Amino acid sequence: MPQGKPAVVPDDGLTTRQRRNRPLLIVHTGPGKGKSTAAFGMALRAWNQGWPVGVFQFVKSAKWRIGEERALKVLGESGEGGSVTWHKMGEGWSWIQRPGTEEDHAADAREGWEQIKRDLAAETYRFYVLDEFTYPLKWGWLELDDVLDALAERPGNQHVVITGRDAPERLIEVADLVTEMGKVRHPMDAGQKGQKGIEW
Repeated sequence: MPQGKPAVVPDDGLTTRQRRNRPLLIVHTGPGKGKSTAAFGMALRAWNQGWPVGVFQFVKSAKWRIGEERALKVLGESGEGGSVTWHKMGEGWSWIQRPGTEEDHAADAREGWEQIKRDLAAETYRFYVLDEFTYPLKWGWLELDDVLDALAERPGNQHVVITGRDAPERLIEVADLVTEMGKVRHPMDAGQKGQKGIEW
């Protein structure tokens, strides 16, 4: 796409402006680092446009204090761009052992998804980040058909970014923009744990 020009212009009856402004479903997946970071970068752009931003974080623990959360909340309260609302779904269900049963975590994921469906129907936000949302799908905690239907039927001009490894193939097929983060090398491969300013 040299100079931002599309290689193909579909014969879909839309004007250039209509096609340019249609809502997007975006997926950041793959084994590499940076999926959530890229989504939060897009949330900054949405905030700058004055759009209400809703972040729904599904796997990382509710106790983790990540830098993007603090930055986006401060920006959302500044009155200069859009509002920012940050939701943490339960206590988080990472590969780190957490209290509660798998069914407890699955119930929390379902409750979080029901809230997202309500927000989509009400057009609460213009930009959604569903962070680590591929995991409840992979683990069977959410019905993929229900998710795909709700995303396809969302009204208005709501952009949705979904992050996480192992995105279901059917989600990839319906998404407008899919980026796969590849891993070439990571400090954890050499036994180094995550560090401040890099992972959070």
